[in-house]
Amino acid sequence: MFNRRVNPLFGDPAGSDTDLLGAPDVTPIPRSWRAVSGLVAAGLGVAVAEFLGGLTSVVTGSGVTLVGSVGDWFIDTIGRPLAAPAIDSLGSWSKPLLVAGIVVVCLVLGAVVGLVANRRRQVAALAFGAAGLAGAAAAIGVEGAPVAGAVIAAAGGALSGWWSLNWLLRIAAGESGLPVTTPQTLTAQPMVRSATTRRRFLGLAGLTALVGVVAAAAGRALQGSSMAETARSAVRLPAATTTPGVSRIGAVGTEITTPGISPLITPNADFYRIDTALVLPDVNPADWSLTIDGMVNRPFSITFDELLSMPMVEEVVTLACVSNPVGGSLVGTAVWQGVPLAMILAEAGVQPGAQQLVGRSVDGFTVGFPVEAATDGRVALVAVGMNGEPLPVRNGFPARLVVAGLYGYVSATKWLSEIQLTTWDAFDAYWVPRGWAREAPVRTQSRIDVPANGTTVRPGPVPIAGVAWAPDTGIESVEVRIDDGPWVPAELSEPLSNDAWRQWVLTWDATPGLATIEVRATDRTGFTQPEGPRPVAPDGAEGWHTVRITVNE
Repeated sequence: MFNRRVNPLFGDPAGSDTDLLGAPDVTPIPRSWRAVSGLVAAGLGVAVAEFLGGLTSVVTGSGVTLVGSVGDWFIDTIGRPLAAPAIDSLGSWSKPLLVAGIVVVCLVLGAVVGLVANRRRQVAALAFGAAGLAGAAAAIGVEGAPVAGAVIAAAGGALSGWWSLNWLLRIAAGESGLPVTTPQTLTAQPMVRSATTRRRFLGLAGLTALVGVVAAAAGRALQGSSMAETARSAVRLPAATTTPGVSRIGAVGTEITTPGISPLITPNADFYRIDTALVLPDVNPADWSLTIDGMVNRPFSITFDELLSMPMVEEVVTLACVSNPVGGSLVGTAVWQGVPLAMILAEAGVQPGAQQLVGRSVDGFTVGFPVEAATDGRVALVAVGMNGEPLPVRNGFPARLVVAGLYGYVSATKWLSEIQLTTWDAFDAYWVPRGWAREAPVRTQSRIDVPANGTTVRPGPVPIAGVAWAPDTGIESVEVRIDDGPWVPAELSEPLSNDAWRQWVLTWDATPGLATIEVRATDRTGFTQPEGPRPVAPDGAEGWHTVRITVNE
C-alpha cells in the first residue's frame, strides 16, 4: 500500500476524478455542489455582462444587452415559426418569457459545466469563452450597438463566470481545510471538513448570487439611459393641424367614466407593444434618415429635422394587433402627430404599376400594404408624436408608420428607415411567408371591460361597459345580450373620429344567479359582428366577446 498524490482542489478519494495533469484527486465535491457552482457562476457572468452593457450606455450613449441580443438572434434565425403562436397565446408576455427562458438555459448550461469542470477545468474555460463569443456576435448585429461595448460586456461576463466557477469549486473542495495525505485521513478528513465547508460554500455561493442580482438590476437601470432616450428628451414637436375634437393633451369630448372602462385615449405607458425586436433599436435621430425609393420618379431621403419641418397633422387612431383574440388587450387608441404619407408620396411621384408600399425598419423588419391605403383619404402618417410627446422609443422613435384600418403587421412599421414602392409579386413582407394574410383590414370588434369574466357582483344596477372599434369605418352602435335574451342598445361615447374606438355602457338590473353577457358592434357600413368564433390566423379574430359572472349577495 502506498500514499496517493493529493490535489487539494478537485477529485474523488476513490480515484474517479483527476486534476488537469491526470493525477487522482482526493477531495470529493458532491455533484450538487458542483452543479450549484456552475449555476451561480453562469448567473454572475450574465449579470456582469448586463451591468457592463449598462455602463456602455452611460459612456457612449448607446448600450447593449447580450441576453436581448441573443433573443433577437433566436427569433430571426430559429424561432420565427414559434413567434406567431407565442404572441397569440402570451401577448405582451412573450418577450419577458423569452428573456427568462434564455437566462434559465444559461443557468442550466452553467450547472452542466460545473459538473464537468470538476474533472476537466479546460472545459469550463472553453464553455465560458464560447458563450462570450456568441453573446458578442449577437450584440454586434443589433442596430446602434457599439462594437467595443459588446466585446467588453461579453468578455467581462465570460471572465467573471469562469473565475467565479473556479473560486466556488475551490471553496467546495475545502481548500482551506487540513491537508489530506494518508489513506487513513482519506476516510476521516472529509467528515471533519464537511460541516465547516458546507456552511462556507453555501454562504459564499449565496453571496455571489446576490451580487449577480444587484449587478443585473443595476445594468438594466443603466440601460434606460440610451442614446435614443437622451435624444428623445431633447425633441420639441412643432405645431400641427388638429382634427376637430382632438388637442395636444388628448381627446376632448364626452368620456364615459365607469370604473374599469378603457379611456378614450390610451396613455403611452399603457399602449400595447407587439413586435419582433427583443432589443429596442437605439436610433440617434441626428444620424437617422428616411429613404423613399423603388417605383417612384424622384427617389429621395430626408433627415429627422427635415421631417419635422414638413406640414404636420394630429389624428386620433386606434391600432390593433392581428394577434389580438376576441376580447383581448392588444389594441389601443392614441393621438398621433405626423406628416401625411400621401404628401411624401406625392413628392416622390409614384409610378404606374406600383401596387405595394413596403415599410422597412432599421432592424430589417418589413410590412407591406396596398398603395391605395396611403392615398385613398384615410389617415396614413409618418408619425413622430404620440399623445403630445415625441414617440416613445418602444413605440418607434424617431418615426413610424400609422395607417388607419389595417392591422399592425401589414402597416405599422416602427423605427422606420425606408419606404419602398413595388409590386405584390416582387416582395413579401416579414409575416407573409410565415402564413399570415397579405392584406389585413382590421375587423369590427367590441370588448367588455367590466364586469370582468369570472367576477361576482351584487344584485341591483350593474354597469356593463367597454369599447368597440372599426378603424377607417367607425362604430354606429353596440348591443348587449344577457343569457340569450334580446339584444339591448348600449349608450355610446361621442365619436372622436371614424378611426378611433368608442366607449359604451349599459346599466343592467342584475338578479341572483349565474349570468352570461355578450356584446356585438355594428359599424357605419351596416356590418354587424358575426358570432364566430374565428381564430386570429391568418387575418384577425372574429366573434362576440362573452363573459360569465355570478350575481350574489
